[in-house]
Amino acid sequence: MKIHEYQGKELLRKFNVVTPRGKPALSVDEAVKVAEELGGKVWVVKAQIHAGGRGKGGGVKVAKSLEEVRKYASDILGMQLITHQTGPEGQKVNRLLIEEGADIQKEYYLAVLTDRATQKVVVMASSEGGMDIEEVAHSHPEKILKEFVDPLIGLTEKQAGNLAFGIGVPAASVTRATELIRGLYTCYMETDASLAEINPMILEGNGNIKALDAKFNFDSNALFRHPEIVAYRDLDEEDPDEIEASKFDLAYISLDGNIGCLVNGAGLAMATMDTIKLFGAEPANFLDVGGGATTEKVTEAFKIMLKNPKVKGILVNIFGGIMKCDTIATGVVAAAKEVHLSVPLVVRMKGTNEDLGKEILKNSGLPIISADTMAEAAQQAVAAVAGK
Repeated sequence: MKIHEYQGKELLRKFNVVTPRGKPALSVDEAVKVAEELGGKVWVVKAQIHAGGRGKGGGVKVAKSLEEVRKYASDILGMQLITHQTGPEGQKVNRLLIEEGADIQKEYYLAVLTDRATQKVVVMASSEGGMDIEEVAHSHPEKILKEFVDPLIGLTEKQAGNLAFGIGVPAASVTRATELIRGLYTCYMETDASLAEINPMILEGNGNIKALDAKFNFDSNALFRHPEIVAYRDLDEEDPDEIEASKFDLAYISLDGNIGCLVNGAGLAMATMDTIKLFGAEPANFLDVGGGATTEKVTEAFKIMLKNPKVKGILVNIFGGIMKCDTIATGVVAAAKEVHLSVPLVVRMKGTNEDLGKEILKNSGLPIISADTMAEAAQQAVAAVAGK
């Protein structure tokens, strides 16, 4: 789960991380009102979508009068903002963040995340703030500093200080930077985040250190512990089909291909998509029905896949362990009949009650294409979609 920048900053402030003053706005008039309340002579009008690169896409503007606040708010609110993270279709802007201006002297990068290679929490910092960290990692990997954290001890003052000094924070501001870095780490741990990123963290002319941006991803498996974070969820920022899938405990992600995939198990689902690509086609989705798929879940999975007009065929790949093949076969037949399936359907099943499952498919009266291996299933799906 992701949240907006202004929501991330609300969380950061709870952990004593300093941010610019600001408030969200859902209308142009509200944006102007917020600017008036903040006072000052400079304001920043920022689009709020779940994607980075907003400034490059025209979603962040500096206003030097209330008239400019109104103009920029009018321009940005409702626009289809395209960034490198939204894809070519972009994302509609439904809300803004109006903030006070900042006296930026230097920008830094800061993030806390789980490093899967070492299975530890790592705090990353760089002197190259405001840039895509992937670009920095590619061009100047030496400019990314890392501190790995013992969870029983937490991020120590020394580690945070090493990062602050290492990225070039002036000596007079190191204490403030250290406090911010430790605050971000604590926020990450206490909220069960999978990513907490500040890009940029800034140094102001008066020596203050602030979080000018905030990006959070949260572990969905831990959200039951955080109803206050669940309340931040903005369904307008999520794929409607993915929202629908979550209601039935289906793990679904839309992709750009034309072969729908229904698989039990995330690893097998990834392998299935790779195999489809190996034989020259593209998967239309990632869909893991899990180990306890019922007829209802399989039916809903079919409905969700077929909402995508790009889907020209479906590949069902099941390993029957806890989930028995005959149960899946019954669900597939019922689903195909209920949705009046009109695209080719390839089914490959292995494992518990495999023969019984295949018999159910064979006697269904439906034009189901059976396969014994994953490679054969993928080849048949690709050929069926191509009309060969």
